[in-house]
Amino acid sequence: MIDVDGVTCRFDGGVVAVDDVHLSVPDGEFLIVAGANGSGKTTLVRTFNGLVDPDAGSVAVNGTPVSDDLVAARSAVGMVFQDPRDQLVAATVGADVAFGPENLGCDHDEIDRRVADALAAVNMDGREDDRIASLSGGERERVAIAGALAMDPDHLVLDEPFTGLDEPARRSVVERLRELGAAGTSVIVVTHDLRDVLGLADRVVGLSGGRIAVDAAPREATASLPGLDVRVPAGFGDRPGDAAVNDAADPPANDAADTVDQ
Repeated sequence: MIDVDGVTCRFDGGVVAVDDVHLSVPDGEFLIVAGANGSGKTTLVRTFNGLVDPDAGSVAVNGTPVSDDLVAARSAVGMVFQDPRDQLVAATVGADVAFGPENLGCDHDEIDRRVADALAAVNMDGREDDRIASLSGGERERVAIAGALAMDPDHLVLDEPFTGLDEPARRSVVERLRELGAAGTSVIVVTHDLRDVLGLADRVVGLSGGRIAVDAAPREATASLPGLDVRVPAGFGDRPGDAAVNDAADPPANDAADTVDQ
């Protein structure tokens, strides 16, 4: 469980990025955090593992305040940043994905298993020896996602995870997120483009001006999201299931991503 209690975050100059947010994310929930650029999405989720320290309010992960045990929070909450360059730390793919499990104290066999499974989940099987410097932007994004998956966190936060991914990689990542949710991992996807994930979500939280403006099940949320400058996939809700969400005829938006979401 992630509990956010009255969190407010300000930047230099007094700009309020997150304004008195109250939010609970139960274990196993698939949550979308949506909103326009600058709505506070990225800042909010970075409080979940202490990357951003709130100016007011508190965040607890699995019952423990983040401020009391930062190591536990960062072990429990995996984070995939919007720009993979912010988190890739090694020279090769395998070494980068192994970095997290190594720091958790996993043995060699467990590390090898986690690395192989995580790379398979993002369609990069057998590429452990590839050099990070030789990868495309989309491939680096996939390595960043694999690194978070290899940590086997209780809660996984992905900030605009599909930017730069080709269609096979997108579908592979979506399927892996579906499996994680079914296995009890909380999955929190920060996005302004819902086409890949709306059909997987249990709930959608929409932010505007740092405040929660929408908090509802996907079908109910879609009526309000366009008012927050969030595009709803064409055809969503027209037929049972989530097939419409992944309809290849509905291409992703070209909106600029908010690397620093104030």
